[in-house]
Amino acid sequence: MTEIINFAHRGAAGHCPENTMISFTRALEFGATGIETDVQMTKDGRLVLIHDETLHRTAGSPEWVKDLTLDDIKSREVGSWYHDDFRGERIPALEELLDLVRGKDTIVNLELKNGIVLYPELEYKVVEMVRQYGLSERIIISSFNHYSLVECKRIAPEIRTGILYMEGIYEPWDYAKRIGADALHAFKHALRPELVAAAAIEGVPYHPFTVNEQYEMKALIEAGVAGIITDYPDRLAELLSS
Repeated sequence: MTEIINFAHRGAAGHCPENTMISFTRALEFGATGIETDVQMTKDGRLVLIHDETLHRTAGSPEWVKDLTLDDIKSREVGSWYHDDFRGERIPALEELLDLVRGKDTIVNLELKNGIVLYPELEYKVVEMVRQYGLSERIIISSFNHYSLVECKRIAPEIRTGILYMEGIYEPWDYAKRIGADALHAFKHALRPELVAAAAIEGVPYHPFTVNEQYEMKALIEAGVAGIITDYPDRLAELLSS
């Protein structure tokens, strides 16, 4: 059996404040073989790792990422909302994560968050930085904005892309081939074993999200998924080693 990728969702988000360096570092300590994170762009064109378009939930501020410079972003504290033990954690720039994984075998899933805010040239900037770090073979770019995935494939055919979707797409492996995508990143309730099998025949792997209970993980492993995106990479690592 091909080794299943243990994607840590926003890092070890079940244990640490999401999308922080401590969350990414802890995920690797827990046995993650992949890291999933979200990419947005600051006012001055820098790439930062944050899920929400505003800082309301994680920093207690109504400000939008698009309206702040990198220096502004770095001055915001995003750890204490989760637990006071993490007070002082900051929003990372993309290059901080790429520095962390550069000497490792970790797969990195970069989700482009450009459904609400259409960041200009986000695809180009992400591809450019990935290439600068020489990590094209270990990156998967995913997005709910499938136009963005097509653009990524146009400018960087060597970088894998993954289609994010919530509900049923008819024969999604055919759709993936149509837009040149390499994987299906489906919400866990949007797939069944027969879909996983049919996609595998067509050479299109599934990486479902966000799977946090071991009984769900076990069922998906038995169905034949190629990777699992989870807030608890330690739980998945334990299951895969047993």
